[in-house]
Amino acid sequence: MSEHRMVIVPDGLQGERLDVGLSRLLGVSRTRAASLVTDGKVLVDGQVPVRSERLLSGARLDVEIPGQRTEIEVEPEDVHGMTIVFEDADIVVVDKPVGVAAHPSIGWSGPTVLGGLLGAGVRIATSGAQERRGIVSRLDVGTSGLMVVAKSEIAYSVLKNAFRNRQVGKTYHAVCQGHPDPMRGTIDAPIGRSTRHDYKFAVMDSGKPSITHYDVEEMFPGAALMRIQLETGRTHQIRVHFSEYGHPLVGDPLYGADPTMAKELGLVRQWLHASGLTFDHPTAAKPVTFTTEFPDDLETALARLRGE
Repeated sequence: MSEHRMVIVPDGLQGERLDVGLSRLLGVSRTRAASLVTDGKVLVDGQVPVRSERLLSGARLDVEIPGQRTEIEVEPEDVHGMTIVFEDADIVVVDKPVGVAAHPSIGWSGPTVLGGLLGAGVRIATSGAQERRGIVSRLDVGTSGLMVVAKSEIAYSVLKNAFRNRQVGKTYHAVCQGHPDPMRGTIDAPIGRSTRHDYKFAVMDSGKPSITHYDVEEMFPGAALMRIQLETGRTHQIRVHFSEYGHPLVGDPLYGADPTMAKELGLVRQWLHASGLTFDHPTAAKPVTFTTEFPDDLETALARLRGE
């Protein structure tokens, strides 16, 4: 059974290839979008296009999606510990607690950012699969900190482009085992999915370019607190880079951390927090910056490292 979708091309997708823009508007892979065009399932202003056609702002796309999967329902919920840092008509910035996923997915039954926003009365009005609407970047379930979610279609398009083009300042804080040398540096190493474990990632020549900048802010016996700037945003990037560098994050046994240290510090997850976001507001066209404090479990671990 097919589904018909009609969408209007927003300003943010002006000049994009049809298959690329269609992928973003519908929340499907680029390969899937290209297949829809090739199979004659897409009309642009009533005309049959070619895959490489460039989009014009305001154009009407009519899409027939055969065999469309059933969407995962987003249920409103009260997500304990999640706070809204900022909200306007276009974006909402949240401070995500550990143990919360960005959005619902098959196999995940825990709380989600989108469910929490729906429960708080925040309306997300963007295209794409329901369970991922407004999501322009994600944090791992085991990582706490700042996330921005797009509420409007224009914000969704602009922010997706900003993240893809490395125009978003992403600041993290992490505690690693040992003392990085030098105390300030850049790790430039491509990351791809592990060939041994499909739930892990690794540094490999065939991986995607991945760049991590770091500064050591504080030293402890056997560990260091670092301020990290991500130039790229690969899955598990910080965890993978510092594990490869010989300094896995404290509390991250998946990537080689010592579980004894985590137990001594009272940690049940990696010491990693998304502490800052800076980007140009998608409609106000001015830079905005958001910061957040460390949550209680990470502060407790720091206090123990300091001997307090």
